[in-house]
Amino acid sequence: PGVPPPSMTPAERFRMAYGARAQTDYYFEGMGMVIFLTIITCGIFGFYVFYQLMKRMRDHNRRRLDLLESATEIAWQRASEQGVAEELRPNFERIATNVAVMRGLTTEFRDPGIWVIIAVLTSIAYFVGFVFLDGDLIKHDQAEGAVEAELSAIFARLGQNVPAPDPSRQKGKQNYAGRIVASIFSCGVYFYWWMYNEMDDVNKHFLWNWPWEDSLAGAVNAMAPAE
Repeated sequence: PGVPPPSMTPAERFRMAYGARAQTDYYFEGMGMVIFLTIITCGIFGFYVFYQLMKRMRDHNRRRLDLLESATEIAWQRASEQGVAEELRPNFERIATNVAVMRGLTTEFRDPGIWVIIAVLTSIAYFVGFVFLDGDLIKHDQAEGAVEAELSAIFARLGQNVPAPDPSRQKGKQNYAGRIVASIFSCGVYFYWWMYNEMDDVNKHFLWNWPWEDSLAGAVNAMAPAE
């Protein structure tokens, strides 16, 4: 998603980020067929898969960053109006810390086109890319989960019900060395399982995100209705 103009209000920024979900949150359907197409095309279709894996993680993080930042601005404005801003200041400060982590992820080298070019030149790019994708998802999910928990508490204090995120959703770190060794010694067979995991992990992440995001959108619309 493009960077919103500075003249946009927080509510407009929020709705822009919320409306961009279909463009950023690429959900892999029929993952078994995706693997099959990768195999029968001798890996050519795999370049497309790799491109989408890199692109969706980058774009999803950017969109969620803008959505959560704008929701926080709306909440701060309403808290100030209700005279509870100082009471909620610790929550907002914790949000700022975790938003900084999400913003840091936007500076990482994750251009999908360049990563595909590297993958064409050397298959090592797949292994490095998969490690980066898993690490990015872990950092992103931990940071945004913390922001979601704080926003849920803030919105509840402001009279809006936004459910707290489920902490059990957070995934563990993969055994990168073991997966690389398994891919090599299985002559690439395990590599396809790893690719399947990369598609499935973020699919599951979206299924956690979307219902909470819909609840947040309802609360934002109640507090800052569209004109």
